[in-house]
Amino acid sequence: MAKVNKKNVIIMGAAGRDFHNFNVLYRNNANVRVVAFTATQIPDIEGRRYPASLAGRRYPKGIPIVDESELLDLISKHKVDEVVFSYSDVSYQYIMEQAAEVMAAGARFAVEGGRPTMIKAKKPVVSVCAVRTGCGKSQTTRRVAEILQEMGKKVVAIRHPMPYGNLARQACQRFATLEDMDRHKCTIEEREEYEPHIVSGVTVFAGVDYEKIVREAEKEADVLLWDGGNNDMSFYESDLLITVVDPHRPGHELTYYPGLVNLLLADAVVINKVDSADPEGVATVRANIAAYNPEAVVIDAASPISVDKPELITGKRVLVVEDGPTLTHGEMPYGAGVVAAEKFGAAELVDPRPYTVNSITETFEKYPDIGILLPAMGYGDEQVKDLETTINKTKCDSVIIATPIDLKRIIKIRRPATRLSYRLQEIGTPDLTGVLESFLAKKPHKAGKSGRTGSKK
Repeated sequence: MAKVNKKNVIIMGAAGRDFHNFNVLYRNNANVRVVAFTATQIPDIEGRRYPASLAGRRYPKGIPIVDESELLDLISKHKVDEVVFSYSDVSYQYIMEQAAEVMAAGARFAVEGGRPTMIKAKKPVVSVCAVRTGCGKSQTTRRVAEILQEMGKKVVAIRHPMPYGNLARQACQRFATLEDMDRHKCTIEEREEYEPHIVSGVTVFAGVDYEKIVREAEKEADVLLWDGGNNDMSFYESDLLITVVDPHRPGHELTYYPGLVNLLLADAVVINKVDSADPEGVATVRANIAAYNPEAVVIDAASPISVDKPELITGKRVLVVEDGPTLTHGEMPYGAGVVAAEKFGAAELVDPRPYTVNSITETFEKYPDIGILLPAMGYGDEQVKDLETTINKTKCDSVIIATPIDLKRIIKIRRPATRLSYRLQEIGTPDLTGVLESFLAKKPHKAGKSGRTGSKK
């Protein structure tokens, strides 16, 4: 029998979709040799190895994870045949620029996702995805969990991966108490996503090996709730797919990968933030939904804001600390903290840039359009310390904490601080309760509209 030449592959990623694609498509593929992962978007995730315990017997030394800037050199060094793009929330223009460089270097460029990467669960799956980071996906997920619990269902959330620590130890993680987050040494970003579920009685699973994760999670659940990250696709075949869109960024639902995939596959689309968006933006998003997925149920929703100490905003010079990913690769020019500052009459938003240190300074250099807001970056102990130092150096009257968790539990803020909260509030009908009642009343229809081509006009 003729010897089969192995195809040399590099997977471009950001510590999430890249590992999942490897696990389900390449780990046991004898015709492929993955020579490296490249890493971007998330600080300090390069320089590690995808461990042998996860990579499998074909990779006894694991697989190196290197900075994306080394991609072209790696193509030449390893005679790479194919580069597989495996991360999310980037424009289609950006993807094709990467494709052009890869092809010019002599390799084939591919994008993996969709049904071949979706694992079939033994329990019904409700997936919540979005078209961009910062649409309000997390609060929508929490609202879905709340409704299902009110219907008497045991809900277990499976969160899109955030494996920024020891990958072997993070293969399959279970979070049922706040102490579990301490035990797993969770980053700020992880805590922001896990804590609201935990305090409402929803157990969260996450990690790296999503086949193993779902098999553990389905032992405890009546319904599995996929809590998506960025604007990535679900890792599981969905019985019901809910996609969140943002009228503050009208048109992005068509131009950022893979947000349009989520729009096309959606059974229901939530237009969030209609209370604070321009009517023209809402109209544009609504028209795009009608053009690309006219069969979807469209739900209007708001994100009303409340603060625990409004007197710390009114007439004050405030530092606004916003959710990190929303400002960075989500590219939102402002978030809930700015809305609160305007609503409660802040005298001034204080610019933190003169006071930043170390990794926070680097964040502003990498994402210069952040402006005068402070992203709550905290991917490791050093960055958390840098965030604390930056906040305490900033000359302001008070601090608005606009993150999903109370940063005061993690860092020492020496300025007076007020925390805001926000939740999804559907407006009129149809609403999520009706969508979920209909879903539970009929037999699940595996994979939702997977494979549907849409109705683009």
